[in-house]
Formats: sequence, structure tokens, C-alpha cells
Amino acid sequence: MSEIDEVDLAIANLLMEDGRMECAEIARRIGSISDRVVRYRLNRLRKKGIIQIRAIPNPHAVHFPVAADVFVEIEPGQVMEVAKKMMEYDSVSYVACCTGENDMSLQVVARDNLELYRFVTEVVAKVPGVKKTTTLLIPIILKDVYEWRIPASVCQDSNTSQTKTPGKKRSESPLAGAKKRR
Repeated sequence: MSEIDEVDLAIANLLMEDGRMECAEIARRIGSISDRVVRYRLNRLRKKGIIQIRAIPNPHAVHFPVAADVFVEIEPGQVMEVAKKMMEYDSVSYVACCTGENDMSLQVVARDNLELYRFVTEVVAKVPGVKKTTTLLIPIILKDVYEWRIPASVCQDSNTSQTKTPGKKRSESPLAGAKKRR
């Protein structure tokens, strides 16, 4: 059962718009709640791990315009050791273990294609346990992981006490106006 409702969702969406938005402004934009209620709900959402508030660096702004997904095939039993090693590198922005043909997915940023090539062939490929790498350049990112929003379908439906069907396209909520400046 979901632990959030439409007000929580509106708070999260407003903070995605501006992570430093004050509780009073959030309350004003949502309407019908006080900044004290927003503060309480925000603290609850953070304590339960539903949302995090943090700075998100932009690699392009600091001259790392090249991004690539690197898929890694790893010797059996060595996945976690390789994953921990990959987490140490500044140019690796994402590390995930996966299933299927590959054992690990990395996202790597670099200043240019040569730097990317050298990192993959001279660093990643030489980590003990790495059998094979496959690199895909990412010329355009249309939606990044930090832009993912909590689907409205996870909100508790106050009329039926059931959650809505997941996976459906985002629909307008009664609090949709909270996204827009009044």
C-alpha cells in the first residue's frame, strides 16, 4: 500500500521544480494547507526515504560533454568486487548490477571521445574480473534519472482506499495546478 497521497505528490513535484522552494511557497502553490503541514509532510517523506533533496551537478557545465553507457560482462562471483571498484572513479556517474547478457551497467562522463576510449580500454577493461565491455555513446539525453517523477498512480485513492493502476500515463490530478505558478 502506498504511503503518499496527492498532497505529498504535489510537494515532491514542486521540489523537483525548485529544490530550495520554501515551505510557505509550496503551501501557497498547493493551496488549502499551511506551511507547517508542508514542513511536517516534507520531513516525513524524507525520513521514509521517499524523496531526497540534494544538488545535482551538470557534467556539461563543468566540461564533461561526452556520456556513454558501458555494459560490462564479469567473471562469475566477482560482480560486487568490480562494482565497488567502478564506484571509486570520478568519471563513473552510475553503477548498477543487472541481469541478462551483461552483469553491470555504468554511465561514464568524459571531456572527449579519446578520454572515454582510454578510460574504458585502459581502466575498466583491466579491472580484475572484467571479461568484456560494450560502450554506447549517448549523444542526447531526453530524460535523466533525476527527472523521474512519482507516478500519480501510487497515491492512495481516498474514495476507495486502493492504489490506482501503475504504468498508466500521468493524468491530471486535482492538485495539478500546484505545478504551475499562480
